[in-house]
Amino acid sequence: MDNNNHNNRLVFCLCCIALVVTSMTFAIRAGILGQLGEQFSLSDTELGWVNAMAFLGFPIATMVGGAIYNAIGAKKLVALAFVCHFAGLIMTIYADGFWALLLSTFLIGFANGSVEAGCNPLIAEMYPKNTTTMLNRFHVWFPGGIVIGALASSAMTASGFNWQWQVALILLPTVIYGAMMIRAKFPIFDTRTHSTLSNLQNLISPLYLFLVVCMTLTATTELGTQQWIERILGASGASPMMILALITGLMAVGRFFAGPIVHTFNPTGVLLGSAICATAGIFVMSQAEGNMVYLAAVLFAIGVTYFWPTMLGCVAEYTPKTGALGMSLMGGAGMFAVSLWNPVIGSWIDSARAQATAANLDAQQADVLAGQAVLGNILLFPTILIIAFLGLYFYIKNNKGVDAHAHVATSKE
Repeated sequence: MDNNNHNNRLVFCLCCIALVVTSMTFAIRAGILGQLGEQFSLSDTELGWVNAMAFLGFPIATMVGGAIYNAIGAKKLVALAFVCHFAGLIMTIYADGFWALLLSTFLIGFANGSVEAGCNPLIAEMYPKNTTTMLNRFHVWFPGGIVIGALASSAMTASGFNWQWQVALILLPTVIYGAMMIRAKFPIFDTRTHSTLSNLQNLISPLYLFLVVCMTLTATTELGTQQWIERILGASGASPMMILALITGLMAVGRFFAGPIVHTFNPTGVLLGSAICATAGIFVMSQAEGNMVYLAAVLFAIGVTYFWPTMLGCVAEYTPKTGALGMSLMGGAGMFAVSLWNPVIGSWIDSARAQATAANLDAQQADVLAGQAVLGNILLFPTILIIAFLGLYFYIKNNKGVDAHAHVATSKE
């Protein structure tokens, strides 16, 4: 039993480092968008398409990974992630233009999706009695890796390192988790209880489909804002990378201590409170300048901290029969939504900046107004979520049989 626990801890640690790589790609890409635009003469709309490839590769990987998870297991999916991470990063470093950036970014996105498709159901199976808590602890390392990436990007930019060196930095944790796979022994589960066909049949349920729709909104609220932080807040008088580090640092701490909060308020209560805080944070951020932006960022961080892992926890606890496929498709739906909205957000920035310039405002004022206009548009997503999660809260509360059945089913996996 002790040996199994040791193996589980090693595998959990490996998964966390793989997620660090995933999140560093988000942070450093957010930090180098300006450099990419200058070097390759790309508009914000074109940069939006580059961003979109990362978010498009992710759901494709989760759909494929979720479908084959039961057949090939988590280890081969994580190994696929390593190969794609390594190849995508090398291709990015040597990219010579828009199309090369599209292809390499898609490959990195596919690697990120493979990490989620392999690790989320694996962790749910390794820790059946406290699934949501352990998923939150695993997802500590998404904001944790963004803190690392944001601080590294800020420091390297200030020191004169170009964007290629910043991308190369991500190769270090990539090689580490790849090396760990050589000696890691992934747990083996009874495949008779794992049926992709059964998972597929249980996807067509009103509760699961409702959760999928909500996931598209939570993901866009969180990642759509963070991925464009440098372009939205670059002229606000605050440091975008420091804001990103502050937001994600608070998220990491919040997720690490998620257990008592989830047990006290239950997942639906946590999601409702998160939507309220995210709405307030984005609203204040859209009005603030200078040091007030940092205060708004704290409020935003509190709001988005529990969105992603708690949504996955809801799938595991309230719709457990959807299995690995249900969890993978949930994450894929979130990233696919962000891939669709990224070019739109980029076009919002271009349009708002053009309108401000036409009004004879200087470049800095135009950038400030463009950022505020984009945040005002993004505000719609968490506002809708407040209504949606309020309904979900009362639905789960009034249908305790669903909740109880889910927990029993989860504990038997």
